Amino acid sequence: MKKLIAFLLLIHALVKLPGQEQNIKKGWNFGVLPAITFSTDLGFQYGGLIDLYNYGQGDIYPDYYHKFYLEVSRFTKGSGIYRFNYDSEHLIPGIRISTDLAYLPDEAYDFYGFNGYDAVIHKEWIDDQSDDYISRMFYMHRRTLLRFKNDFQGKLIGNKLRWNAGFSIQNFKLSEVNLEKLNKGKKPEDQLPDVPGLYEYYIDWGIFTPEEADGGLINTIKAGLTYDTRDNRPNPNKGVWTEAGIETSQKFIGSEATFGKFYFTHRQYLPITFDKLTFAYRLGYQQTIFGEVPFYYQSQMIVSVLLGATSEGLGGSKSIRGLWRNRVIGDGFFYGNAELRWKAIRFNFINQNFYIGINAFSDFGMVTDKIKFTVPDFSSFDVSFHTGDFFKPGEEKIHVTAGGGLRVVMNENFIIAIDLGKALNDQDGGMGFYMGLNYLF
Repeated sequence: MKKLIAFLLLIHALVKLPGQEQNIKKGWNFGVLPAITFSTDLGFQYGGLIDLYNYGQGDIYPDYYHKFYLEVSRFTKGSGIYRFNYDSEHLIPGIRISTDLAYLPDEAYDFYGFNGYDAVIHKEWIDDQSDDYISRMFYMHRRTLLRFKNDFQGKLIGNKLRWNAGFSIQNFKLSEVNLEKLNKGKKPEDQLPDVPGLYEYYIDWGIFTPEEADGGLINTIKAGLTYDTRDNRPNPNKGVWTEAGIETSQKFIGSEATFGKFYFTHRQYLPITFDKLTFAYRLGYQQTIFGEVPFYYQSQMIVSVLLGATSEGLGGSKSIRGLWRNRVIGDGFFYGNAELRWKAIRFNFINQNFYIGINAFSDFGMVTDKIKFTVPDFSSFDVSFHTGDFFKPGEEKIHVTAGGGLRVVMNENFIIAIDLGKALNDQDGGMGFYMGLNYLF
């Protein structure tokens, strides 16, 4: 990160600075970002993304008339993101529409058990240098998700109070990790061992029902209210953005499960130095209100509109940064984020408006309503584990992380986001590094 900051400061020194003035953007404008990373088990990630904006005659800049987003990136061993998103308030006058079509194969999707700290994690089991090593994939399984999500908003009273609604079609497919694919090309001493992981054990112990163990089709409809006084959407200087609603899945619309969830999210932006330094926070709550939710859907965070490829947690880049992805899973949970956002440098480069932002944050959350299941009697299974290796009911408490990040923003809307978060409890992970798009909220 230090090298990236130094590089951006060098650009800042070389370009001509126009003070705080910005060029009003007109017509079509785009941002491009390559995707190049490496994972020991997933391989090299390659591909890229493009964010395309239509500003018309510039009369509503930095807002836009139409936005198109396309990402194609994959890892050499099968995981990937194939996503198209469209967003506009002008295709249907008076109604904001956001439609998202994505195929998301994941060869190593996290699963740590239910109810936060009630589920015990053993770092030594996934550390291949430990004497107690089992597998780097012990807390992983394979998941593919084909998703078609559509969200709508319209005015109720003025521009502030709005209705929101949406529907989605989501096809989840689950299995154990594909060891043959992940071990391909590795030296024998580096290959993953052929042993069961936690996902397989939950199937054997009967915690997952046969119907949910391999995934399924979840179709949902959603309705709620939004109160929005933000001065801009990408990175507000002031205002509030509060939403509440209900999402339901029903068998009569083709879903494999019937359930309902309530969600509430409040975000507020407090200017310390206007358009320079802002304190922003988000508080969220989600609760199952009826039905039985398949375990693979419990990680979904309900939002009015997607700001990234996924909205999943608690844990990971979209909820609690520094926490292992999906570490906190329950029938009900709350979460929060507090950020200090500083627009450190503004400049013009290649005839575009840029600013560099720096943020410091603390994230937190916990399960408020636990998933009910029967803890297995280990004496009935031919395993060398005991109950305390996996389950410690009553241990759940608040999970907290802290960290900082960098934003490189072009024309107020195209936002490259880099965050580094640290879990404050050893049971929650270590350091998490994330690179993507947009502010978290």
